[in-house]
Amino acid sequence: MSSRIIVFGAGGRAGRRAVAEAVARGHQVTAVVRDVATYKGPTGDRVSVVAGDVTRADSVAEAAAGHDAAISAAGRMDVPSRDFYVSAAHALLDGLARAGVGRLVLIGIGSVLETAPGVAVHDAPGFPEEARAFSLGHSAELDVLRAAETDIDWLVIAPPPVMLDDEAPRTGHYRTGGEQVMADGAPSFSYADLAVALIDEIETPKHHRSLTAVAG
Repeated sequence: MSSRIIVFGAGGRAGRRAVAEAVARGHQVTAVVRDVATYKGPTGDRVSVVAGDVTRADSVAEAAAGHDAAISAAGRMDVPSRDFYVSAAHALLDGLARAGVGRLVLIGIGSVLETAPGVAVHDAPGFPEEARAFSLGHSAELDVLRAAETDIDWLVIAPPPVMLDDEAPRTGHYRTGGEQVMADGAPSFSYADLAVALIDEIETPKHHRSLTAVAG
């Protein structure tokens, strides 16, 4: 069954893959980017490209009206990570609620996953400070989602804490876990298969209001 899916951050590597996977399955997609002129993702009859700001609830609500589900692949490297992800989480919950969109799947980051109870990857001795600050922004986003009194069925999907492969072909195979690093997984994971996991959770939701690890 075809759905209308809105993808925030559709211009990035993960966002472009999510748009492509959704379109390949017959869905209608609205690709939201900050600047339409810079969009280099999939186009065609099933894709509408619009400008929007994922940190502003009014912008989210306007763009998301009439959609069945939302994906957030948005990120910014030119503003503090915590500021961006906290603002985006609040804006998404508020704006999507106003638009009547009930399902939100967000792309997390593997460094927020745990290596032991209560110990995240980014807490390891020697973890690069700049990378830790970025990861803590994702943790703050998760805190906002968990604390929110909302009817939105949200999910954060976290790939392994490795550089994702943007060249590897789609296999369609992946495993899901909990909030811990799936250490027995394949040594790499692709953006293409991350997109499969995202769209699977839109089509057939299996995880709810949680941080869920995915791996090859």
